Amino acid sequence: MTLIGISLLILVGIILILLEFLVVPGVTIAGIAGFLFMGGAVYLAFENFDNTTGLIVLGTVIVIMIVSLVFALRAKTWKKITLNTDIDSKVSEVKDSGLKVGDRGNALTRLNPMGSVLINEQKLEGHSQGQLIVEKTPVEIIRVENTYVVVKPIEK
Repeated sequence: MTLIGISLLILVGIILILLEFLVVPGVTIAGIAGFLFMGGAVYLAFENFDNTTGLIVLGTVIVIMIVSLVFALRAKTWKKITLNTDIDSKVSEVKDSGLKVGDRGNALTRLNPMGSVLINEQKLEGHSQGQLIVEKTPVEIIRVENTYVVVKPIEK
């Protein structure tokens, strides 16, 4: 086996070990195969060449592994590919929508104990007081919270 073949075994081994550390969690086939590929490359270097070449290949494998792991685990490496946006939106507040206690509408979905209600042409999150309110039931607001309304079914 030539040095090119040994180099390819080392390259495949390093790629598999990096996949093991960065993509596939736990001890999996990728990590084991990576170590086997690199160990096989070192073995073939000792088998097909002299001891000096084998030691050079062994040292090279160790140095390349350390350098590639340090490079892959650096914070700067991942900052280039990570999403760096902030979420600055707010949940729409019901208190500012002009709704008040006593407004009436219909349940759009089943409220068990929460769901969607349509009041004054506004689709909102509605909470019941514990009882099940089926969809299309007329409801009335009994309390307005920051992000939702508490409703009760209207008695006919």
